[in-house]
Amino acid sequence: MYQHSISRLISILDELRLRCPWDKKQTIQSLRPQTIEELYELTDAIQHERWTDIKEELGDLLLHILFYSKIASEQGKFTFGEVVKAVSDKLVSRHPHIYENVSVNNEEEVRQNWEKIKLKEGKKSVLSGVPKAMPAMIKALRIQEKSKQVGFEWEHINQVKDKVSEELLELNQAIETGIHDKIEDEMGDVFFALINYARFAKVDPEQALERTNQKFIRRFQYIEQKALEQQKNIDSMNLEEMDILWNEAKRTEQ
Repeated sequence: MYQHSISRLISILDELRLRCPWDKKQTIQSLRPQTIEELYELTDAIQHERWTDIKEELGDLLLHILFYSKIASEQGKFTFGEVVKAVSDKLVSRHPHIYENVSVNNEEEVRQNWEKIKLKEGKKSVLSGVPKAMPAMIKALRIQEKSKQVGFEWEHINQVKDKVSEELLELNQAIETGIHDKIEDEMGDVFFALINYARFAKVDPEQALERTNQKFIRRFQYIEQKALEQQKNIDSMNLEEMDILWNEAKRTEQ
């Protein structure tokens, strides 16, 4: 069933590449921003567990994978079949506890083995697999997770808590100097330490921040709606008036 569906999709893409003016002109560079957009749409659907949308967005992302492979094939670089073979071979080689006689006791040892195997494959650094273009918060989390696999890790959460306090103190000292570069540097250290703190608390920092974003949006839109009901322009309200409505919005949520 899957082979038929994939073959049909490949055939459709082949025909579009030959006959559709838009599809004909696409390159890996022109597709790149659209791929990023599709990935964010999938992420949003996953965030809210909209399964119908997840299915649709996965299809869009699969189309992009096939499109890149099609372009690569046209240029004699690689085929979709080679993409599938490469990831299959990678999964087998990086799971020796399944396909070879290697014992592991838990998920953490699986992750540690994964990073060690990558280094044996020729990776120059444990951190080399972190994409440069990845959003900073997710990148920080991945850096911390990867360095942990080789033992570069705090022993317990209280040490991380102390580090957050230390970085906040240094940030406040930097703010007093008024030197922008120093303030930015210390602000980054605070964010990095907080992401580490979230990781030790077993909280996804991206998801936690998005929950706060959505909470802010709900409460601010409540203020806007109440201002409209009171026939007021929100930009003419003072902070005290808006704060009263903000607290009212908080109470309605509770």
